[in-house]
Amino acid sequence: MERKVRSHWASRIGFIWAAAGSAVGLGNIWRFPYMTGENGGSIFILVYLLCVALLGLPLIIAEVMLGKISQRNPVGAFQKLAGKNTPWQLAGFMGVLAAFVILPFYSVVAGWCLSFLYKTITGVFEVGHSMAEIMSIFKQLTSSPIQQSVFHGLFLAMTVGIVLAGVQKGLQRWTEILMPALILILVGLAGYGLTLPGAQEGLNFLLSPQPEKLTSQSILSAMGQCFFSLSLGMGAMLTYGSYLRANDRASNSSLWVVLMDTVIALLAGFVVFPIVFTFTHEPAQGPGLVFVTLPASFLQMPGGTWIALAFFILLFFAALTSSISLLEVVTAYFIDEHKMLRSAAAIMPGVVCFLMGVGCAYSGGYFDFLDKLASNYLLPLGALIISLFTGWKLDKKFAKNDFGGTWFYGFFYPWLWCVRIIAPLLITLIFLNALGIF
Repeated sequence: MERKVRSHWASRIGFIWAAAGSAVGLGNIWRFPYMTGENGGSIFILVYLLCVALLGLPLIIAEVMLGKISQRNPVGAFQKLAGKNTPWQLAGFMGVLAAFVILPFYSVVAGWCLSFLYKTITGVFEVGHSMAEIMSIFKQLTSSPIQQSVFHGLFLAMTVGIVLAGVQKGLQRWTEILMPALILILVGLAGYGLTLPGAQEGLNFLLSPQPEKLTSQSILSAMGQCFFSLSLGMGAMLTYGSYLRANDRASNSSLWVVLMDTVIALLAGFVVFPIVFTFTHEPAQGPGLVFVTLPASFLQMPGGTWIALAFFILLFFAALTSSISLLEVVTAYFIDEHKMLRSAAAIMPGVVCFLMGVGCAYSGGYFDFLDKLASNYLLPLGALIISLFTGWKLDKKFAKNDFGGTWFYGFFYPWLWCVRIIAPLLITLIFLNALGIF
């Protein structure tokens, strides 16, 4: 059977928006700012930027390059470049499986964002609500599997709908709308936050150099945050790279993606902590910050309902741009390897992910199992194989051609030795740390 002509991005900027959307997720909004404040402020940021240079950027270039060269999904890419029935293709299967495992529980959390957005629009949140009242609303949501399943289903239906529309009319069109809107909302909220009385204290928490807080565990946390923030090892960047045209550059396009992801994570801190330190002084980590502390702070402000609305739209956009990249990994696999129509290749895994997500809503243990399976095993091992394959197995002429003819060519050999030596060592440390070895 003759292979169908592969879809491509309409422009390089379309890829950059889409790939940045894949990288920018819920973790950028709350996890990175909190980690920065707790691990040394500006010193932690410098460590994180070093990790981005030595681990994040080299790996994302490697993934995107493998996709562009092969024009296939993660499994097909390794079959084409290394041959069928070789150990290398294990990385491709791990990427597809990781996307399939992550999407159900990620969609449940995104459903919380959708629920809070709905509650804000319908007036459930009122100015003057206390933190205890917000906590009660959040607990009612997380203790109700039916509520969680409904919002999880709505969110996943939106994800499937965008993927169904295809690369240009679905992925590119929507990320070109959602990502600029996300950035505008983030800049607006940051500007507002800097006018608040607690802005200085919040920025001190985020940016003041505190070397006594920087430990060996902080460095491992910086590596892990860099790794997971950029969606490495789950096949999303490889899949998006496979929609690049032959004359598009994987190397400098990837640089723009990394820069956007890092700037957005830093900018989120300018939103979160001026608000937190103005109204609560409780910079709690995780869901408590996003779904309790911040909403309670918003509702103490004049016009706080509108601020809450903008914030939950921001979270929703960040979650949606990431979820469509996860589903696209699985969809591309079924289209390429099993010759399925896009409609079936998107709807079938979407239904399965919905059922798995319902399981997460009913069982916190199942939720944690999927999270740990992906984070502790599938992602780091898949990324390790990708790094070693690109550095040692892939013909260097492919990478040289991609780097060649641009100002970026001088970074070819530093990049090569990063993916050969430095990135594998750092990924191994992340893997061991996730297993609790350190």
